[in-house]
Amino acid sequence: MDADDLTYAGYLDLERVLSAQHPRSDAHDEMLFIVIHQASELWLKLMLHELGAARDRIAADDLRPAFKMLSRVSRAQTQMITSWDVLATMTPIEFNGMRPELGTSSGFQSHQYRMLEAVLGARDPKHLARFAREPVFHAALAAEYARPGIYDVALGLLRQRGFDIPERPEHPDAHVEAAWMAIYRDPTRYFDLYELAEKLVDLEYNLQRWRFGHLKTVERIIGFKRGTGGSAGTAYLGAVLKLVFFPELLSVRTAL
Repeated sequence: MDADDLTYAGYLDLERVLSAQHPRSDAHDEMLFIVIHQASELWLKLMLHELGAARDRIAADDLRPAFKMLSRVSRAQTQMITSWDVLATMTPIEFNGMRPELGTSSGFQSHQYRMLEAVLGARDPKHLARFAREPVFHAALAAEYARPGIYDVALGLLRQRGFDIPERPEHPDAHVEAAWMAIYRDPTRYFDLYELAEKLVDLEYNLQRWRFGHLKTVERIIGFKRGTGGSAGTAYLGAVLKLVFFPELLSVRTAL
């Protein structure tokens, strides 16, 4: 289409976007449930776009554009966190009116969320195996599993800058913590690495806020029932709150 003929709806492909909501029940609140999750998937798509580019910039020791990208991811995370406030307007009775139509589908099966975890460094073969019947998603996640995580790339940069970092550290690692300790104790000398550390902490912090919001929203709507995808519901969500991606960036705060 010629740019002179392009409309707002055409540029955004709104005909397809706004016709992608297909409630399976007569429940009024199912539209809310669908829109919240579709919007979250779009935010995840943006976050993966930015994180992939930021990872490349960090690997190239070009940190200033990486910082802008990581800041944008943190803002997108905030949007996802506040979306729980909207979903929490759904009551248990309203959710029960549509829940049978969900079948075995669950946010647990979001390949983009598993991609986000992989970019941040968490790679569990069990999650990859769950997409065996969805070859496009399986291929995308497998490709991400083959790449270094953003923390691996950050530690590679520290190694390149002269810090004593093992090639494949087991986390938590005393050498990695010592490197971050040196950076935090002399931020003037290592200001760009100090800022990188804080940008990574922002990612971890906001992801934990999102996870906690997820836990409390699920608890509010379904209590302690099992999740639709077969997960343990709030028990599972509570357990993942204990998982961290950048352990030395947290432990160094105790040691400072």
